[in-house]
This record gives sequence, structure tokens and C-alpha cells, in this order.
Amino acid sequence: MYFFRNDYSVSCHPKVLEALAAVNGENVVGYGFDPYTQQAADLIRKLCNAPQADVQFMVGGTQTNFVSIAAFLRPWESVITPVTGHVNGHEAGAVEATGHKLLLARTPGNGKLTPAAILPILEECKDQHLTQPKLVYISDATETGGVYTKAELSALSYCCKANGLYLFLDGARLGCAFTSQANDLTLADLAQLTDAFYIGGTKNGAMMGEALVICNPELQDGFFRFKKQQGAVLAKGWLLAVQFLALLQDGLYFKLGQHAVDVAQYLQGGLKNLGIPMLVDSPTNQIFPIVPDDLLPKLDELCAYEVWGKADNTHTTIRLVTSFATPLEDAEHFLMDVKNLT
Repeated sequence: MYFFRNDYSVSCHPKVLEALAAVNGENVVGYGFDPYTQQAADLIRKLCNAPQADVQFMVGGTQTNFVSIAAFLRPWESVITPVTGHVNGHEAGAVEATGHKLLLARTPGNGKLTPAAILPILEECKDQHLTQPKLVYISDATETGGVYTKAELSALSYCCKANGLYLFLDGARLGCAFTSQANDLTLADLAQLTDAFYIGGTKNGAMMGEALVICNPELQDGFFRFKKQQGAVLAKGWLLAVQFLALLQDGLYFKLGQHAVDVAQYLQGGLKNLGIPMLVDSPTNQIFPIVPDDLLPKLDELCAYEVWGKADNTHTTIRLVTSFATPLEDAEHFLMDVKNLT
């Protein structure tokens, strides 16, 4: 059976496992106060051209999102997010559980937020009996595979600064966003244009881990204490840092993202050639074919995938996701099998 359900089911890239094995048995200071964490943080600051940034390592994406948002906001402040944003659709109310309301903005199929979607929400919330929007949450890549351009992110950044808003970028799939043909952003651009963002490891070769980069000095003070209070400090913190050193020192992180994107684009092109349309044209490692309902039982026997939603009365949108570990041969053989089915 082919596996296209997600991009985090293989534990980690072999080089990450080798790096972890190399430090196994060492006695290391805990909680991130160790040489490996310092080295990884310094490397990320260098790659981002952001020497004053605070780098904090976290275990997973949901944890990074809700801890960061809660740390950055006052009790009465709220979050503007696309309806499709991960904090809204896949985190079981984690942000709301910290006391911060999500204000939902409609976006096109690619899931990308624009100033035009933000400004009406600000207007609606001028009444002091309502929560005050203070942070804009976006993802790159988005949950439907959209990738922000530098012009788009610059426009969002300008809008946020002009209206006293923080801009926070969820980078769970940043590796695939940055290696997409649609991308023209760099890590240095993110450090300049956002108040905080993170480099996702869980979905791009790490066993677990996200590297949060807090660019805005206003948001740095006390963050570690808040992270500890929320149960988000890993005692064996060096295990996260070692993984990011293995991924980032020689560009492995982006090589893995590129592989995942290449295989997904091969799949997307092949399915289109077989007459199967897409919900959106995704340039990343997630693709969204629209298939006849009577094909689903056959696909169930052929591969692991995720149902995304009904397209119409007789068709369903599914999601296929590739990872650093997805062989190109799997995509080739899968397309041949689908051709036989159709």
C-alpha cells in the first residue's frame, strides 16, 4: 500500500538519527541550557541574518502556536486567522483555551490572507466591548498548499505595522514552502517581515521539533518562563537542538523539502493527465485531487490518504501528502495503478 496520508509518519531522516546517536550517552545540561542548543540557536540567527532574535525550541506545531500566541497577547487581545488556519481547524481549541478569541477571515482556495481580509475585522472590532485584534496568524505553506510571495508577505507586514498588529507565521511546512517554485522568500525576509515565525522540523525530517524565531524584541522578555509555565520546556532540550543542527548545517533541511515537493508535483501532474482535477493547484507537497465517490473504495485498498471534504454530490476531495521519505517510484507506480482503475 502507498502512503500519502501525511508527512510526519516516518520517524526522521537517517542523518538526524545519526546525530542523536552521536550524542547518546553524554551528560548534558538540561532545559536548553547546553552547548548544542546554543550552537543551533546561533546557526539559525546567522541563517536569518537576525543576530538579536531569540530562538526557542519546542516539541510540536500546536504547542508552538498556542504558547507563542498566549505569551505575546494581553488577556483581552485576539487573533486574526484564515478560516482554514491550523489554529482554527486542527488544534482542538488550543488557542481559545488560553483565553484568546480567534477572529476568522475568509481567504481564497489557496488559504492566503491579505490586508483586504484583515481591515474589515479591525473596523468591526473598534467597539471596546469586543476583543482587540492584536496578532495576525498565517501559515507558509498554508493548509491548502498556498505559498506566500515576498510581495504578499510585505503587504501583510506593512498592514500589520500600520495597525499595531503582530504578524506570526506558522512554518510547520516551511521547508516545502521555501523549495516550491512559487517561493521567492528567504529566512532573512521572514526575520525582517514578521514579529515571530518558526522553522518546522516535525514535518521535514526531524523526529520532532520546531524552532521558534522571535524577531521582535518586545516579545522576547519572559518567554522562557512562560514556556516553562505552559509545560513546553523539554528537560532533554538538547535533543531538539541536535536535530536542527543536523538539518540546517549543510542545507539538508531544504533538500528534504525539495524532494517532497518534487514527488508531489509529479503526482499532481500525472493525476491531471489522467483527467482528475484538483481543488487547488498546490505548488507544495500537499495536493488535493477531486475523485468520483465510486473510486474511493478502490483507493482505500491502494493507498493511505485523507478525505478533505465533499466536492459535490458525486465527488470527494482527498488530500495526498508526500514527505522526504516518499520514493518517486511510489508516485510512478501509484499513477499506473490509478490509470488501471480509471
